[in-house]
Amino acid sequence: MKDSMRNRLTLKSLQWGMVLLLSGFWSSCRTDFEFTPDVSSLRFSKDTVYLDTIFSNIGSSTYNLKVYNQSSENILISSLKLGQGENSFYRLSVDGMNGNAGKIFENVELLAKDSMFIFIETTVDIQSLTNGNQFLYTDHIEFESRGIEKKIDLVTLVKDAVFIYPQRFPNTTEGGYIYETLSFDADGDGSVDETNLQGRFLTDDELIFTNEKPYVIYGFAGVNQNKTLEVQAGARIHFHANSGLIVTPGGSIQVNGSLSSDAELMEQAVIFEGDRLEPDFDDVPGQWETIWLFEGSTNNYFNHTIIKNGTIGLLSDGNANDSNKLLLENTQLYNHSNFGILARASSVRGENLVINNVGQSSFAGTVGGNYSFTHSTFANYWNNSFRQFPTILLNNFVVDSDNNTMTNPLESATFTNCIIYGSNNNELLLDQAQGADFNFYFDHCLLRYENSATNLGANYDFQNIELYNSLIRNANPLFENPSHNKLRIPNNSPANGVGIVSGLLTQDILGVSRGLIPDLGAYESQDF
Repeated sequence: MKDSMRNRLTLKSLQWGMVLLLSGFWSSCRTDFEFTPDVSSLRFSKDTVYLDTIFSNIGSSTYNLKVYNQSSENILISSLKLGQGENSFYRLSVDGMNGNAGKIFENVELLAKDSMFIFIETTVDIQSLTNGNQFLYTDHIEFESRGIEKKIDLVTLVKDAVFIYPQRFPNTTEGGYIYETLSFDADGDGSVDETNLQGRFLTDDELIFTNEKPYVIYGFAGVNQNKTLEVQAGARIHFHANSGLIVTPGGSIQVNGSLSSDAELMEQAVIFEGDRLEPDFDDVPGQWETIWLFEGSTNNYFNHTIIKNGTIGLLSDGNANDSNKLLLENTQLYNHSNFGILARASSVRGENLVINNVGQSSFAGTVGGNYSFTHSTFANYWNNSFRQFPTILLNNFVVDSDNNTMTNPLESATFTNCIIYGSNNNELLLDQAQGADFNFYFDHCLLRYENSATNLGANYDFQNIELYNSLIRNANPLFENPSHNKLRIPNNSPANGVGIVSGLLTQDILGVSRGLIPDLGAYESQDF
């Protein structure tokens, strides 16, 4: 009994001894947490933070500045603030602290040989700064202790824009807001349908997009029946997340870009893209939805146009026998998370067309239709995820929700002087269902199709001149840099000088004259 009590006392004494030892250790280290007001030893990851370009009243991405204490002493930053104080359009977060509305911080501690992050954002109302279309907005971060100051500059280019967005109404039952949605004859039965597409129709005075200011669209902007949206050369159209453009039955879109003097700037091209202007978003897919041409829309035309970073670049429905449904000339589509062009029982013509880097097919002609492409480059070097479909997909059917297959004739799909290539071994899928026509023809094309199986079916008989004429298989076209959407070909490309003269396409997409024997694809070969 005494031994048991003695053991318990010994254990208790040991526990108290550990507490006293730890207390003594903590007390002996307290001097490490004394802070001296000083900023002279501060060093920074950059002397200027550029927040890139933003639109008026649209928040920027978050940028960071790393601050280093290079001294062997703990320091106290007596004041860390924005130069314009509470009037600044910038906001700061200092190691998770928001200070006074993200503008002013006092007594910020930084341990010896340690560092901290400052996160920086901005939202600027350009109308409060200038009457111009763009303005360079600047401020700085001040670090001050004992009368010593250090400054880091902040710089942002702010652009004004034309904003198009649906109305919103208070939701009196559930709180929040209810947004305006589009109503039109969506299924072609002659009656107006209510849709769940948030957006509104463009008014008559909005049906001309100029190059004076960029356009920023929230939700879906609609082109109504018997209306035409005209987009002039040099216009820039930006879509917010989950937004897009629709052309309803009886409506049209005419995009009239022109040849640019600078192939990099593309100053006269029309560009459709997302509304994030920072370089990190320059080639990010899926930032917006699609340009949707509903069945019954007609006279849709795109020339010298770039459509990039959406979910589906162009979605064309119906009007398979309307030769004016959709015409694309000198047009480029890049970085779409699903399809470059998805056509469903539709009609599409393309000349000097370029498509690359999409999550599924660059061009999918589904549920039959009529399609014709000349001097076009269909490539796909998508590397963001697994790609299920090849660069070109053609079929003549659709499977409904009850798993019933309904066929529709593929009346024609002709490819002349085209390149069809990508990172997969097979970049063509001819998915035919019996019971409807399935007509296609590849004339003087370069195609990647490496399947070595002996029984591929009659559609893959590459020796059949009624289906394939002067086909080059599996020869690498030697694109300049396809991962970055540079699809020019060099003079030693196998696509050089093997085409046929086709119509009036005497110039390539960059305005370069084609030779007597033209090259395949949208680009004439060059030295680079």
